[in-house]
Amino acid sequence: MTSQKMPVDLDKIRMAIRSGIPLSITTYTLPHEMEIYMSDVLTAFLTELNQQQMIQYLNYCLNELITNAKKANTKRIYFKEKELDITNESEYNTGMKTFKEDMLNNINYYMQLQKKAGLYVKLMLQMRNNKIKIEVRNNSALTVFEYKRIHDKLARAQQYTSIEEALTQILDETEGAGLGLVIMILMLEKIGLTDENFQTLCENGETITRIILPLSDEMQKEMDIVSAEFIKTIDSLPQFPENITRLSRLLSDPDSKMSDIAMQISNDVTLTGELLKLVNSAAFALANPCSSIADAVKLVGLRGIKNLLYSIGSVTTFTNVSGSKEELWTHSYRVAFYSYNMARNFCTSERSVIDDAYICGLLHDMGKIIFETAHPDLLAKIIQICKGKGVSQEVFEKLISGVNHGAIGAKIAERWNFPDVITNVIHYHHEPENAPKDVRRLTSLVYLSDLMAHYQQEEVDFYQIDTEVLRMFKISTEDQFKKISDRLKNAFDKESVR
Repeated sequence: MTSQKMPVDLDKIRMAIRSGIPLSITTYTLPHEMEIYMSDVLTAFLTELNQQQMIQYLNYCLNELITNAKKANTKRIYFKEKELDITNESEYNTGMKTFKEDMLNNINYYMQLQKKAGLYVKLMLQMRNNKIKIEVRNNSALTVFEYKRIHDKLARAQQYTSIEEALTQILDETEGAGLGLVIMILMLEKIGLTDENFQTLCENGETITRIILPLSDEMQKEMDIVSAEFIKTIDSLPQFPENITRLSRLLSDPDSKMSDIAMQISNDVTLTGELLKLVNSAAFALANPCSSIADAVKLVGLRGIKNLLYSIGSVTTFTNVSGSKEELWTHSYRVAFYSYNMARNFCTSERSVIDDAYICGLLHDMGKIIFETAHPDLLAKIIQICKGKGVSQEVFEKLISGVNHGAIGAKIAERWNFPDVITNVIHYHHEPENAPKDVRRLTSLVYLSDLMAHYQQEEVDFYQIDTEVLRMFKISTEDQFKKISDRLKNAFDKESVR
């Protein structure tokens, strides 16, 4: 009876690529169907990134690494059963004389012991900062002499110029020969990599084998072409609303009085309504409703009014763009709500973070809104331009799915003269560790709010959230994260039906 093939979730792979979050697959016994599934996921991941030229070589590397990781785990079980100390080189050599034969003769027994002991093999894939990271992890830390043997094998691989030469010269088939690892390094060299792209290390009780791959030069070039053409379309966007631009100038004038600002807002029905709605929301928790624009201006402050203007102006402008999608805006409002409320709870002493959290959450996906609301005629025109420059329609369609939307959104914000804080959060909301230091905490907050919204839709798993960001906000468990998530979701849903 043949085992059923495990389906690959392409939507999750695309989400991971767009958001720069890791994909992880964990197995305890590594059955054949899991090996096939891991290979299928890696193939789909590389195909989405248009890196098909790497698939054959990297699948070989993956098979070698997961087999080695499984073998390392099984060795720990075997040595424990034989009452041998795996960290003692003499006892290690004694155990290895019988390990291979005993394991093959009783593989199911050792696999069950391995599972019972919680020894796993984990594959992790991530696309971030234009680099692909492939990791195979297992929770059996290397011994000193095992680590040395691996590095000896890596050094040995440098002696050969081809796989054929390695096969001819390596005749010893004992474990120490390391033929598989030598061939793997030669495979990586075939796709233009060196031993510097390959790392083996031990960290927190895990052995981690990591391959770092830069995107191919061709892919980088095609990404740059598509991004450049989209940035050109920004010039065809409607101008920021004149009434808001005028008020923004007034706010920036040091000689302006609060009474002048209040009067200018009073002359605009939309601004008046939005300002009163803001001050009378749960955020201000007023004992009595505020109906005076002058009082509202004092409560919100200059920074708050500026952010309100950016919010209203952006929504108004994008609403006028063909094809606006309600789902995108609902997500944006949700992220804004989560960002603001988490800022109030986690950043109580950081006034600027609280002030800017809502607007940055609202506009974090500005680039994606441009991608998804672009007029079909405009898209067709860009496709033709890209074709003329050698970019295939398939690659174009993958890129406009949002891989580069942070950079595109930041360009729009720059064009509309938004403050650096908003521009930087938009740019780095999927990679907060790269944000300028002064906005890293705010960027991390928006990143967390964005992934929380996707987590609620079951598009993202808890393990995919950056542990450094979780630590920043003192979140250590999924249960803790889920409680915060549920509380915010309920509050937003109540606010939305008012």
